[in-house]
Amino acid sequence: MIATHVTLPPVGVDPALVTALFAALGPDSARYVGGWVRDTLLGLSPQDIDLATVHAPDAVTARLDAADLRYWTTPSGVAHGTVTAMLGPQPVEITTLRHDVSTDGRHAQVAFTDDWRADAARRDFTINALSADPVSGVVHDYFGGLADLDQGLVRFIGDPLIRIAEDHLRILRFFRFHARFGRGAPDPASFAACSARANDLMALSRERIAVELLKLLALPDPTATVDLMISGGLFVPVLPEIDAAALPRLSALVAAEAAANIPPDGLRRLAALLPVDPAKAEGVGQRLKLSKQQVLRLKLAATRDPVESPAALAYRVRLEPAIDRLLLTGGDVAALDGWERPVLGISGGDLIAMGLAPGPLVARTLHQIERSWSDAGFPPDRVADIARAAVERAKTDR
Repeated sequence: MIATHVTLPPVGVDPALVTALFAALGPDSARYVGGWVRDTLLGLSPQDIDLATVHAPDAVTARLDAADLRYWTTPSGVAHGTVTAMLGPQPVEITTLRHDVSTDGRHAQVAFTDDWRADAARRDFTINALSADPVSGVVHDYFGGLADLDQGLVRFIGDPLIRIAEDHLRILRFFRFHARFGRGAPDPASFAACSARANDLMALSRERIAVELLKLLALPDPTATVDLMISGGLFVPVLPEIDAAALPRLSALVAAEAAANIPPDGLRRLAALLPVDPAKAEGVGQRLKLSKQQVLRLKLAATRDPVESPAALAYRVRLEPAIDRLLLTGGDVAALDGWERPVLGISGGDLIAMGLAPGPLVARTLHQIERSWSDAGFPPDRVADIARAAVERAKTDR
């Protein structure tokens, strides 16, 4: 049974600083809100501490100044009502109560308010709309979030179709939160609305889609939720490459990670969902505006070179992509425990000193030496012999 009180003060924060902060803000003017309340009720360790307050941002900074408490702001943060106080090393976001004035599916214009229920109503899901009194720990619940948390149900506040129209990213957030907190079947109305409005995802920037999707995939086991997304047609508008054939690959990867005691990785799991086709994987990475390194990882994960030892693979493509490949193909990832990249000890200058003319031939020969050395198991005492033989072949071929 979910409790109706939270334990105070937050773990790891100096109680004296917490007391000073709420004293500065004044009685009955601030509460813990959002994820901190939800996670604390579930016995999890929240990463962020968020407060809401009836005070406007300039009043918050004035009160923090008067109490000699450290804080920082940004122009965009203040425009949205947020001031970040520092309780020792712990940042605490303090946001003025708000209600939406207008929304367009991507951005919201807000106005400040002193109405706690109105602020809670603009949040996406009932389990994210909880707030807690900083003195008593009593949880304020306007929309049934405590019951939903107890049942493992992720449910939109109000009409799901309207909430999705306000912010299209809520479609992906619904599935991420279901994967993290849901138990059993999803809320029918919420799932139906997400499926019906899947095309709304096309209006979002690909960067926002990538961030949310990678968070979802990095959860302990998102397989069942991804299955829901595939059956509901959620990937069709933006990632049609992901279909039902992808699900066994993801399931096998999750099992392989667990067996090897390797933490979940959202990018590796995205690779499992994509076809085993380097060009298509690279195209998806570029479409999602991933970094060059991430795109390369996707491409390498989809590449199926001739079989080589785990160490040789790691030497050629680097450790992380090698682990990706081995986990995705059922290879011996344990062979790379404690692996450190061997040092060849031969440079292009050494090959020139051995008689090769400067130019592209030097680079090609050095690559051949590396490949022969790795195929031989990286023997440190054979580098010179392998290099001499490669140089002689290069001279002859030329």
